[in-house]
Amino acid sequence: MAITDTLDTYSASALEPFEATLPLLPLKNVVILPKSIIPIIVGRDMSIRAVEHALKMDRLLFVTSQKDQDVESPTLNDVFTFGTKAIILQDPVRMPNGALKILVESIGRAKVEQIYESNNFLHALYVDVPSANADDSIKLHALWRQLRKTYLAYTKLDERAPANLIDNIQTPTEIDHVTDTIAVHSSLTFQERQSILETADLHERMLQLCTLIEKEVDILETEQRIRGRIQHQVEKGQREYYLQEQMKAIHKELGKEDQSAEIEELRAKAKKLKLPEDAFKQVEKELRRLEQMPPLSSEASVSRHYVDWILSLPWHTMTKDTISIKQAQHILDTHHAGLSKVKERIIEFLAAKKFSKTLDRSPVLCLAGPPGVGKTSLVKSISESMGREFVRISLGGVRDEAEIRGHRRTYIGALPGKIIQAMRKARSKNPVILLDEIDKMSRDAHGDPAAALLEVLDPEQNKTFTDHFLDVDYDLSKVMFIATANVIENIPYPLFDRLEIINISGYTESEKLAIARQFLIPRNLQEHSLNDAQFTISDELLKHIIDVYTKEAGVRQLERIITKLMRKTIQELLQDKKKKSVEITSELLLEWLGHSHFKKTSLNTKGHHIGVATGLAWTEIGGDVLEIETSILTGKGNVTLTGQLGDVMQESAHAAISYIRSRAKELDIKGSFHTNRDTHIHIPEGATPKDGPSAGITMCVALISALTKNPTRNDVTMTGEITLQGRVLAIGGLKEKLLAAKQYNFSTVIIPQENEDDLKDVRKEIDLGSLNIVLASTMEDVLAVAFKKNPLQKEVRNIKKVTRKKTTSKAPQ
Repeated sequence: MAITDTLDTYSASALEPFEATLPLLPLKNVVILPKSIIPIIVGRDMSIRAVEHALKMDRLLFVTSQKDQDVESPTLNDVFTFGTKAIILQDPVRMPNGALKILVESIGRAKVEQIYESNNFLHALYVDVPSANADDSIKLHALWRQLRKTYLAYTKLDERAPANLIDNIQTPTEIDHVTDTIAVHSSLTFQERQSILETADLHERMLQLCTLIEKEVDILETEQRIRGRIQHQVEKGQREYYLQEQMKAIHKELGKEDQSAEIEELRAKAKKLKLPEDAFKQVEKELRRLEQMPPLSSEASVSRHYVDWILSLPWHTMTKDTISIKQAQHILDTHHAGLSKVKERIIEFLAAKKFSKTLDRSPVLCLAGPPGVGKTSLVKSISESMGREFVRISLGGVRDEAEIRGHRRTYIGALPGKIIQAMRKARSKNPVILLDEIDKMSRDAHGDPAAALLEVLDPEQNKTFTDHFLDVDYDLSKVMFIATANVIENIPYPLFDRLEIINISGYTESEKLAIARQFLIPRNLQEHSLNDAQFTISDELLKHIIDVYTKEAGVRQLERIITKLMRKTIQELLQDKKKKSVEITSELLLEWLGHSHFKKTSLNTKGHHIGVATGLAWTEIGGDVLEIETSILTGKGNVTLTGQLGDVMQESAHAAISYIRSRAKELDIKGSFHTNRDTHIHIPEGATPKDGPSAGITMCVALISALTKNPTRNDVTMTGEITLQGRVLAIGGLKEKLLAAKQYNFSTVIIPQENEDDLKDVRKEIDLGSLNIVLASTMEDVLAVAFKKNPLQKEVRNIKKVTRKKTTSKAPQ
């Protein structure tokens, strides 16, 4: 006979006469506690033979549980040592599959000592395990009260648990039995039931059972709360569905079915857009209002208009930057000639953007320069090179703060501001927005639009830009703002401080010629359906047009003339069918364009040149020359300034007079000239306003020439600010002024020493040719070049004295 236990071995003859031996019935996932009655399905052959043997004897079995339900032939190590001695109450019922169904009642706790196999089933050598501390005691009754209280709370939460188990329980024996029965009717796990079975001490068993039931009570209470919440949500959802169906029926009867469908469509669109929380709340609020209002009411139109604006804005859509430096350089060079500084700054930004993945802030550039130099078209090229959307906002003439921030919805016909309108037009969060003519804004009683732009152009603030119409925060931090201006002095300083100024100067003659050849003529030929053979014009005539028929820093007027010539060419081709092409000649130019409307400033290049000096000036359309004339008349020391001179230029004239008075002795001028002589300073073209300090040295030279009767050089021009001590200070617009000097064929130009670095930059951009540049730091340097004979040299003064003596000696004759 084989012994299945591997720990110890016994012979069958030694164990059979022992009275505490019962057939063993191992169970899977089931724990039988004392005094419980349970049906069992017996399916294993070994277990069926054990049951049949028990039925032949005294119907007693030893029932225990397996540790692992997958074991088919358990040994002592595969079952729990604690089990119960049980009796079969009824005859078994044979199942169709051969299994037996029996009903057993657990008699009491027992412990397996040894397992052996006999007659092809298992036998268990066991000992009974009586309950400890089951005597009548105060602690026992205290534990019973706690267990009773806990179980009553459990039965209120679990309707399956019988509450009558604990009625009229008084004796310790009853308490012992009921404790196990309570464990049977409680929702305990397999391991927890086994732990109760193995606890023979009644006090410990009751305390352990209280703990387990209290834990189960907490779980049931939590489940009940969750179930109540779910039920409440379900009821709420059902109620809302029912009410919505009623509303649909009511709207259908009132003819508002289309409105309801439209509102639901808008609500679905708002959810799909994943709006920010504030914006979604506003949309939902307006949609609920729309549901309660007649569709044709004015308030409904306002709400619908507001919702449409919210849903049409790009809240999350962004275009991907095409960060290709070579491509950007190619686009900028293809569309624009020159403008090297601007192109260099854009390439710098693109390089930094490509190198750093965390660079989100875009620079706020301001392209400042005269009209027609291509500022607006350059911004278009910037957006194209970056692969972003482009939107232009014209700020010229804007004088209301609401144009930037929008109107509040309380006003009839309210709209968002220009910024939000531009974002809607761009359809992305990161467009390039051009703020065109930012220097042309003004202010009135309705507010200052320049102040409203402070928030828009500040990268630290525009993340939460609030438009008065939307009344919700909108993120503008991904937008690249680029402004344009003609005169940066007209921009308020707080706004100017937020801008990175890039100055764009006017085009030179050679640049205009290149632009006409590379851009203007090909583009207009295509627009007018002409080819290169039908319309031809030489470079000499283009230069003549630039010099005589245009007076501008840009090329707008030049393009107008070119298009006019093309229209005349088309007219000629249509009138004379035999003509295949038209070549523009100087005769055709005069016939079609007439005489020039722009005349060069008339200069006194011949004859008397005393009291006259030529200066250089900067205008919005480029550089120009100013011929300053002075006259010294008998009078009482009055100073007359004519030619529409501004305050700064008038102050420069007085500073020049004061300098001459301080150097009168060295210049051989009578010190009393300012008391008995009237000084008249005039700048021709009196209808044109003039201002600025750069004509200071020119007025000083003209005054010295008039006072000393010393002629100035007519091939010299100059620019510079003068101080009372005769210092020459720096000026602006050097490039344009030097171009004007070259255009008027001056051989020498006097500029301040402080502009030496600017001169180096100008030489890189343009070819000054044989133009002689003289750097002057004081008026002595200026006088040494401006006059044919330096008025500060002694020999000049001696000649004057000799001349006076000879004149005096001849007088008596």
